[in-house]
Amino acid sequence: MSGTTDTTGETDITGGGVETESDVPLKVEGLRKTFGGITAVDDVSFGVEKGTLTGLIGPNGAGKSTTFNLITGMHDPDSGAVRFNGEDITGLAPHEIANRGLARTFQIARELEEMTVLENMMLAPKGQIGEALWRSITPGVRDNVQRQETEQLERVWEVLDFFEIDHLADEYAGNLSGGQRKLLEMARALLTDPDVLLLDEPFAGVNPSLENRLLDHIHELRAEGYTFLIVEHDMDLIMENCERVIVMHQGRVLKDGTPAEVKASDDVIEAYLGGEV
Repeated sequence: MSGTTDTTGETDITGGGVETESDVPLKVEGLRKTFGGITAVDDVSFGVEKGTLTGLIGPNGAGKSTTFNLITGMHDPDSGAVRFNGEDITGLAPHEIANRGLARTFQIARELEEMTVLENMMLAPKGQIGEALWRSITPGVRDNVQRQETEQLERVWEVLDFFEIDHLADEYAGNLSGGQRKLLEMARALLTDPDVLLLDEPFAGVNPSLENRLLDHIHELRAEGYTFLIVEHDMDLIMENCERVIVMHQGRVLKDGTPAEVKASDDVIEAYLGGEV
């Protein structure tokens, strides 16, 4: 992220204002990760600004998925830090990070196949007081559990309807098509009430019609104030839908800018686009 720095150490990204934690809720600072002597991520730094669609692209082996895993606690970095809403979340467990409002999906959806779509969805909301058995059987407390479950069920049906999979509520998740599983996973992530959503290849393996539906949903959510970081191989899709693009190559950030800036970069053309835009 480029910009001038004032005397307080805050970065001016607009030329007229000072970047605050609320402006850039997710910050990646000097992340590095090696596997068996191979450097997968090498001093990667960037920020994701609030209310934006930010694309993370690069060829296979560029380090995109490893970066996602480092951000969301799937891997611990060898060095560097991840900050979310001003807090250092480096090294926290994935569920702790999700509970703070940073949710992700996976390239291969990870639904619970032997449970229905509705049951999968009901597991997603955080802070469920009925998770403790004693609360569900204690008079008074039990009423609160039932009240919360009723409220959560209403919210689940709202989200199912939003993603147009309410008709699949009683279907076992294992019977869904690949595209339907993508919708279910994104719906579950939304139920965790996230501030930022990290989407790993959300359009992989889906047909063009479903791809357009997913994009419509993402843009609607963005208009409601959600923030997205999206890993995707389809460069045209990223260029057409994201206002900012981060290009990785050989474990490092090669370019960070607007789609127009990325397209005009000789380094990106040579390393990633093969001489074509």
